[in-house]
Amino acid sequence: MIKETRLADVKFEETEGKMTLEGYAIVFNQETLIGDEAYGFVEEIDRHALENTLMKDVPMKYNHMDSFLIIARTKNKSLTLSVDNNGLKVHAELLDTQSNQDIYKMVRSGLLDKMSFAFTVEEQSWNKEGKIPKRTITKIGRLYDVSVVDTPAYDSTSIYARSLESMDVELKAMELEEQKKQVEVMKKKIRIKTNY
Repeated sequence: MIKETRLADVKFEETEGKMTLEGYAIVFNQETLIGDEAYGFVEEIDRHALENTLMKDVPMKYNHMDSFLIIARTKNKSLTLSVDNNGLKVHAELLDTQSNQDIYKMVRSGLLDKMSFAFTVEEQSWNKEGKIPKRTITKIGRLYDVSVVDTPAYDSTSIYARSLESMDVELKAMELEEQKKQVEVMKKKIRIKTNY
């Protein structure tokens, strides 16, 4: 399974002097163009995709970096993840550290306004009927982290490139299945004709 990342909006809230970040890391049934129309695909996350997702000990990071201090974490309950009709809602109460103050001030000023999430896909379907292929993610296997990011994680990164490679593999597999079905149909027709 390939680890992928996606982008979403983040906003800040001030509650009783606490530094709080919240937003939706995943939004259901919302189409997003991954790549471009020449070489890319439209992606949508099904509203049931998170029903059995492994979300144990999920950290909130900055730009998915392991070298940066963790902003919040589900393990110590400073990060809360909840699934509702819209998607995966993220609520983080930041500890009063210098790095968290910097992140909070940058979000508050609008310098940082996006979130991303790292995940693996367990089940998906592809539809090639439109101008560009459409991928519907029906089951997310694992959520690795949610991150506050300054640039989209999938703009010409290795994760983005691997996602497009995954699309090619999936589409070729679909074409092979279609060809096998057509061969089976032809065999049945031949059998029917030879029986008369």
